[in-house]
Amino acid sequence: MTRGKQKIEAQKRNAEKGQKSKGSQLEARAVALKSSCPICKVQLANSKQLVDHYASKHPKEKVPSELEL
Repeated sequence: MTRGKQKIEAQKRNAEKGQKSKGSQLEARAVALKSSCPICKVQLANSKQLVDHYASKHPKEKVPSELEL
């Protein structure tokens, strides 16, 4: 355990680290995820991933023609 001055300095450093956030990752994620599966509503980055998703998660369902490459 630190005491006195060391403790105060450590608290200041930790407070500064907390303030230096680079932004929310949720915003970047929302921009990157463009398409979603109409069956299970999972969000995917592109149509190729959506076709692969259909093949692995919904093998009995047919991929809609507007989603195919």
